[in-house]
Amino acid sequence: MVPEAVSYFLLISIVGSGSAGAVIANRLSEDSDVSVLLLETGGSELNNDNIRVPLKVGSLQMSNEDWAYYTVPQKYSHRAMVDQKSYWPRGRVLGGSSSINYLAFVRGSRHDYDQWAIEGCTGWSYKDVLPYFLKIEDIQIPDLFNSPYHSRGGNLPISESRVSPLPDVYSRSAKELGMKTVDLNGEDMIGYTYMQANIKDGERYGTARAYIRPVLKRTNLHISVHSYVTKVLIEQKKAIGVEFIKNNRKTQVFARKEVIVSAGAINSPTLLMLSGIGPMKHLEDLGIPVNADLPVGENLEDHMMFFMKYKINQSYTVTKDLSNSMTNTIWYELTGRGWNSYCAGEGHVFGQMKDRNKNEPGWPDYQLQLFNGAQDEDFIEDGLKLNLKRE
Repeated sequence: MVPEAVSYFLLISIVGSGSAGAVIANRLSEDSDVSVLLLETGGSELNNDNIRVPLKVGSLQMSNEDWAYYTVPQKYSHRAMVDQKSYWPRGRVLGGSSSINYLAFVRGSRHDYDQWAIEGCTGWSYKDVLPYFLKIEDIQIPDLFNSPYHSRGGNLPISESRVSPLPDVYSRSAKELGMKTVDLNGEDMIGYTYMQANIKDGERYGTARAYIRPVLKRTNLHISVHSYVTKVLIEQKKAIGVEFIKNNRKTQVFARKEVIVSAGAINSPTLLMLSGIGPMKHLEDLGIPVNADLPVGENLEDHMMFFMKYKINQSYTVTKDLSNSMTNTIWYELTGRGWNSYCAGEGHVFGQMKDRNKNEPGWPDYQLQLFNGAQDEDFIEDGLKLNLKRE
């Protein structure tokens, strides 16, 4: 039984410490007159050392740091999956999904941002958002030091993920096919590109490490882990605070200024609906009092992926034995280099389909992601938990 709620008052409450929440907490707490509370359901990212090591990313799925969601059974797809469900990892730890993801740093197509602005999202054109991308970044790639699309000195280090000889093989192959080698976060992303990742000295830099750890001494920034937010408190159509459970105790925090919900693609709409903000019929069916009839959660999409595996005739790929070898482990701990310093992704191709190219030049239709890993004793499946049927 959960005891009665205890109440506290701050200026700003932030729900979720992930890719957005940690950044927001850092930026808002720069003002010493603003008191900020950052709430996270999970614990510290330092409790699992595999978070630090890029190649150990597969072990983070279905761990204590993962919500480990599954979709409902799909009617027309997912025939290869158990119960026709898709496994959907989401971070439940400081740094959120930036603490458990595969580290690919891809801003997205500039044409998408411009299209959003045309459709009415004022301030979202690429020229409007580029200064914020530049503010984020501490580029570690010498060839891009002077690029107008990159910058140094930001919180998030970005490096090239290149460990094996394969990225250069990919580049030569792309040239033979008439493709350019490009900077995927630069002027034109159509072509082959080396993978950029938020890695420095061979270690993951999620938003907890990049944005929270450097400002822990700020007296106006309060962080509460193991705090499961159950509701946004609403009074007269205004969010006035949040309710959460910690140590089996219900707590209410009232925000004098604002409540920021940054709990991710799944948990943000879930929390809004639990708070009475969502489709009226759906909320009424669940017995949730309606505060606002809005189409929350109705436009959720995910990217479709197809996996194609190829054998090569050179020992270029990482294997289970190589990754677990004492030599590799010692080399990594001493130098930050070797197989452990990346998460097997080493390149992308962004392209346009000739029969579908109704977009302007430079707007990609598809992405090929190039992973390097040997198919030995389910090594690939250990890192990509896809809920596949064994057959």
